[in-house]
Amino acid sequence: KKLYEQSGELALQEINRKKPIEKNRVEPHIEQAVVNMAYEFPAYGQHRVANQLRLQGIMVSGSGVRSIWLRHDLESFKKRLIALETKVAQEGLVLTESQLQALEKAKAAREAQGEIETQHPGYLCAQDTYYVGHIKGIGKIYQQTFIDTYSRLAFAKVYTEKNSLVAADMLNDKVIPFFNNEQVALLRILTDRGSEYNGHKERHAYELYLNLEDIEHTKTKAYSPQTNGICERLYKTMKTECYDIMFRRKIYTELTEIQQDIELWLEFYNRERVHSGKYCYGKTPWQTWVETKGLAKEKQLENLFYSSDNHCVRTNADE
Repeated sequence: KKLYEQSGELALQEINRKKPIEKNRVEPHIEQAVVNMAYEFPAYGQHRVANQLRLQGIMVSGSGVRSIWLRHDLESFKKRLIALETKVAQEGLVLTESQLQALEKAKAAREAQGEIETQHPGYLCAQDTYYVGHIKGIGKIYQQTFIDTYSRLAFAKVYTEKNSLVAADMLNDKVIPFFNNEQVALLRILTDRGSEYNGHKERHAYELYLNLEDIEHTKTKAYSPQTNGICERLYKTMKTECYDIMFRRKIYTELTEIQQDIELWLEFYNRERVHSGKYCYGKTPWQTWVETKGLAKEKQLENLFYSSDNHCVRTNADE
């Protein structure tokens, strides 16, 4: 009655109105401490992290730790390891004993499952063949796919044939010129055991080309095509985001038209579409490439030293 007399009906309406529940956010220094702990002890669970921080005078519950992990995409042991590996690779951190043990354990598990390891751009790349489909007047369309497994930078070219000549042409036309221009060495390529990639080393066009360019050839495990899963994931993305849209918008009569539209999509994929890959960590493949290609150049020892009168002398190329 008193409220009605003072402020009228609006005051009574305010009583029944539900107040919005504010987000229970922790203080910034607590959130940062939880994130730092995820990097320092990636194997710790949420309650152990909470107990450890409590010893440091930082009060946060186990559920609070998990909420912070979720905001930073660190909620699982695997994600924390990926984040740590990325941080180490890009910032050159010195690992503690607990970090080293966690990474070695994860590496052993990946090797047991047939996963691939890569160190820097150009260290290990994947090449594969994808059957796009058939168009009257053009015929069967096959895509030669090439991916740098570190940065996830992708290249693709379509052909009407599936053989060793087109597999080598893909490298010669799209890949090698790019790596040469970027001054990054292409060390190894992973392929399946298809006939377009495997044959007599003295007569097979693809094997001859790899030997000419001094590129090591690694093959997937027999009866385990999932080992080259990086290419498979790209195919799923291309089908839904590229091909399904392309072939609904336009009727193609020439292979060159298809290639032109693929190039446009790859430009978007590499430079604008963020990637959740192990070393991309929310960046685009091109951004990852630009920021980490220095790691590859550091390992190209000929960039640091040259032989002069049988003495090793430091060059000033990087000074």
